[in-house]
Amino acid sequence: MSLLGLLFTLIYYGLVCFVLVLIILCIVLKISSTPFPIIHRHKEEEYFIDPNDSDKKCSFPSINDDPTVDLSVIIPAYDEEKRLPVMLEECMEFLEEKVKKEPNFKYEVIVVSDGSKDKTVECALKYSKKYTCEKFRVLELVQNRGKGGAVRYGMMSSRGKYLLFADADGATKFPDYTLLEKSIYKLAKSWKDDVIVIGSRAHLEEESMAKRSIFRTFLMHGFHFLVWIFAVKGIKDTQCGFKLLTRSAARRVFSIMHVERWAFDVELLFIAQSYKMQIDEIAVRWEEIDGSKITPFFSWIQMGRDLIFIWLRYQIGAWKLKPIKSD
Repeated sequence: MSLLGLLFTLIYYGLVCFVLVLIILCIVLKISSTPFPIIHRHKEEEYFIDPNDSDKKCSFPSINDDPTVDLSVIIPAYDEEKRLPVMLEECMEFLEEKVKKEPNFKYEVIVVSDGSKDKTVECALKYSKKYTCEKFRVLELVQNRGKGGAVRYGMMSSRGKYLLFADADGATKFPDYTLLEKSIYKLAKSWKDDVIVIGSRAHLEEESMAKRSIFRTFLMHGFHFLVWIFAVKGIKDTQCGFKLLTRSAARRVFSIMHVERWAFDVELLFIAQSYKMQIDEIAVRWEEIDGSKITPFFSWIQMGRDLIFIWLRYQIGAWKLKPIKSD
């Protein structure tokens, strides 16, 4: 057999093996997946504590209820006792100042402790005591579910017309909420419209690349390429932890979102684009804060794997989108 013939034979059998592995993988994913997520909530997670009323337990509302405040801020936190206070000081100062300027503006902040083992809950409850549980609530998850899971349960427990989730590290300057608010008011006539406005760090990419190693830059671009190929088109920064949704959009997206770890942002935006929701990307101020729980190499590899599986599960019908009911 000639060298060329041997090469073609190897390519042929390689492709056959690849197809067989892909078929087996699809069968396994189809059998092991449920079309819609099974959202289990422990009984203890249905209540929050009122520290100003002898630690009385009060029931969280449901996202399916009509809104009673203008803005809900959801802050997922896992072992964040050190970084959380700085973020909350900036957040609460901004919101209280907004109330002074706009007396009719009502807000709530929900810190979701994602199975924290440190004093995250105790730290957050101090703010609940200071500002009252009408403005500040703490949702303590029994076990760690991942950032996406913490955001989902915070959204499910909120009262706002508009819902913002913001990272506990305070990397995004909270006053930039004004930029997202301005955009969502332009695009949405009310909270009943499906609109998402996301903070973006894409404008900082050139500066950050100068500080990264060539290997980390390669991994970053590789992940962005996979996102574009398999999941989300036309969005430069899917991972910024500063996203504002109308209540209607949050209801639809988080009721069918499966991923609860780091790649949940990608599925969230994939679902939104599949539903043809309006999405706007707004540049925000951002700076890296020490104490990140993301290990660049392993986290990017894991997220890359997850987003390929997200695409594959939706393509083979292992995961499904609920049809949109006409209002």
